[in-house]
Amino acid sequence: MIRADLAVLGISQLATPLGPAPRLSSDLGRLQVIDQAALACSGGRIVFAGTERDFRQAVEIEPGGVVMDARGGTVLPGFVDAHTHLPFAGWRESEFSERLTGVTYSEIAARGGGILSTVRATRAATLSDLTTLVRSRLDAMLALGTTLVEAKSGYGLSLEAEVKQLEAIRAAAGGHPVEVVPTFLGAHTVPKELRDDRARYVDAVVTEMLPEVARAGLAAYADVFVDAHAFSLTEARRILGAARSLGLGIRLHADQLASDGAAELAGELGAASADHLEHVSEAGIDALARAGTTALLLPAAGHFLMQEKTAPARRLVEAGVPVAIATDFNPGSCPTESMGTVLEHACLGLRLSIDEAITAATLNAAHALGRAAETGSIEVGKRADFVVHAVPNRYHLVYRFGVPRVRTVVAAGRIVVQEGRVTPQNSGARSC
Repeated sequence: MIRADLAVLGISQLATPLGPAPRLSSDLGRLQVIDQAALACSGGRIVFAGTERDFRQAVEIEPGGVVMDARGGTVLPGFVDAHTHLPFAGWRESEFSERLTGVTYSEIAARGGGILSTVRATRAATLSDLTTLVRSRLDAMLALGTTLVEAKSGYGLSLEAEVKQLEAIRAAAGGHPVEVVPTFLGAHTVPKELRDDRARYVDAVVTEMLPEVARAGLAAYADVFVDAHAFSLTEARRILGAARSLGLGIRLHADQLASDGAAELAGELGAASADHLEHVSEAGIDALARAGTTALLLPAAGHFLMQEKTAPARRLVEAGVPVAIATDFNPGSCPTESMGTVLEHACLGLRLSIDEAITAATLNAAHALGRAAETGSIEVGKRADFVVHAVPNRYHLVYRFGVPRVRTVVAAGRIVVQEGRVTPQNSGARSC
């Protein structure tokens, strides 16, 4: 008999991709779907996923174990949000109002708004302030079904302020149910005080910031925003080369507002991901496919920016590029913590199928963070990260758009959200 500390019965449908590697091409939408399912875990790991009938013959609940009723809900892996900008202070709702009247994102940035306005607010915030903000945002994401998230700096743009952001990520993540993968994004844009001496700033990123971030173990990855208003390909190559030499993984903001050749650079360098890609070229797609670099698409950001051009998701899938989706949570171009919303935009905007979008939001996103062998799917041996959605099958997650339907979240075998509310960490949230 399989012994378990936590079991979930009454599952109308369990749907999950399978494997330790990303699903590609026609396999992107290939899920294991089990009707009338049951799930069990022990020691924070999944030990059974199958039909309820088989469960009753194969699984024994240990004394003191928990049996949870899904009440006809649908179980999916926890969402993986592989591109966020969590540690910031201040919002930019006035800029959003301006954009609704026709002012462009680039026009706002050119006059010192956009990223630079958030830099001012973030520099002024204390470490305690930022830690509290990050923790509250992790709570919001958890309640919406996210169990693994990437979090970038990039609103400090100085050694002290970038380190403060990364320290806030570390402090907020400590003991939190959401697993956090930190990324250094000092190369987000050039700070206002060095706009006339950008070479000096690039030197600071390479010779001061990256070595300190690596020494203190504050980030797993380094990222660069390649854009006419941010960093050139030459600058990005230098920064990412320095990051790699220090043991950091690399990723890029690529081809968001124009075809800048960033996807080609991501492929050349073997980056973990190239993110955005609304204007990616055919050469860029080929480079990503050859390198196995994940195309991390952010459809809610394009929608929020009212961009007419969307990332060519179908072409990327057909080319065999690993495709994932994420929120791009930030105060300027996508202020949402909801991966459920991203799922809807991936289907209705990028024309992914529901099953493709589920894989892109779970297993493939976990792969983009180097975690696919550990999480991102519901199968024996993996970390017990899963969500009970209050819908009869997976199609309802997009079909009935706009309303969160998360009932229960289990992260690393702990029931951490019940009836859509985060369980206080000191309230005895059950472990399995």
